[in-house]
Amino acid sequence: MQGIEKKKTKETILRQPVSPETTTSKQKGGPSDHFQNVQVVKGINGLDKVVLRQIRGSSAEVYLYGGQVTSWKNDRGEQLLFVSNKAIFKPPKEIRGGIPICFPQFSDFGSLEKHGFARNRMWSIDTNPPPPTTNSPSRAAIDLILKPSKEDLKIFPHRYISKCFNGLSLHGDCLLECYVYSIFSFEFRLRVTLGLEGELMLTSRIRNANSDQKPFKFTFAYHTYFSVSDISEVRVEGLETLDYLDNMKKRERFTEQGDALTFESEVDKVYLSSPTEIAVMDHERKRTFLIRKNGLPDAVVWNPWDKKSKAMADLGDNGYKHMICIEAAAVEKPIFLKPGEEWIGRQELSTVPASYYCSELDPWRVGGS
Repeated sequence: MQGIEKKKTKETILRQPVSPETTTSKQKGGPSDHFQNVQVVKGINGLDKVVLRQIRGSSAEVYLYGGQVTSWKNDRGEQLLFVSNKAIFKPPKEIRGGIPICFPQFSDFGSLEKHGFARNRMWSIDTNPPPPTTNSPSRAAIDLILKPSKEDLKIFPHRYISKCFNGLSLHGDCLLECYVYSIFSFEFRLRVTLGLEGELMLTSRIRNANSDQKPFKFTFAYHTYFSVSDISEVRVEGLETLDYLDNMKKRERFTEQGDALTFESEVDKVYLSSPTEIAVMDHERKRTFLIRKNGLPDAVVWNPWDKKSKAMADLGDNGYKHMICIEAAAVEKPIFLKPGEEWIGRQELSTVPASYYCSELDPWRVGGS
């Protein structure tokens, strides 16, 4: 399966940790070369956040709560992600906007709370991350890690069905169906990287750390909220002709019609086997977002529109007008990991002028990720 690597040996490369309220800059030849212009400071309500900056002026912010990117600005200081002005930065409430991470469950595709628990857990700075994929000194990056808490282990066991005898009863031997629970243990490593040109990259590595030789499965999404001028001015290319599950119609399966997606009402769809590149065009701002993804075959498109927006206390009456969620995801077919296996899912975000129209976004040419 694409996106899964076997990793049964422990990494031995050591990296210098970044501690709160400490600025880390590039140190020539030192172990923290891939940490450039990185600072950990106090954010809203005293929550720790990591600030990444580039010399040309772009920046990004990542809260340790949820491992969540909450800001991405270009070199002109323009905010590219939508975060509601009514967002609640107070655990255990999730942060409305930015890039929440949906794991180990997307939406209500399972028995856990909606979108899983990763987005409302405290992450830690990874003191022993994987080595960078490139040695580019121009990148600013931070590595975070999430391991299951005792509470997570209570709410997310994996159930295996076996047959057992319950002994003798008045009616003789009684054959019952018994449930054997396997404790779910994982390591979730997240690297957030800000490139020299202001591109934002998220790389997730999830490893099955079970000691009982049992596999586990999960669904996943980068729930990215893009900031747009007006939802009625937005056009999405790259998803035309694809099959999708319509969450507003009990996940009935349809095929997308038309040249591109535009928005006139609520939308909540999971596009299946989507291309590795999707374009989101904001005509009023003359800006196009490019989403490049790997290991994430699906793409979720969501906007709650007016009625649901008014019902969401942390979004507000008009929040829907200035956001569109395009989510790189693995939903239809859960990721299945054997002990020691590791899955990698990447998303890269960048912007280009609005005149960008990409013929290679034909999904039949590009293919799923």
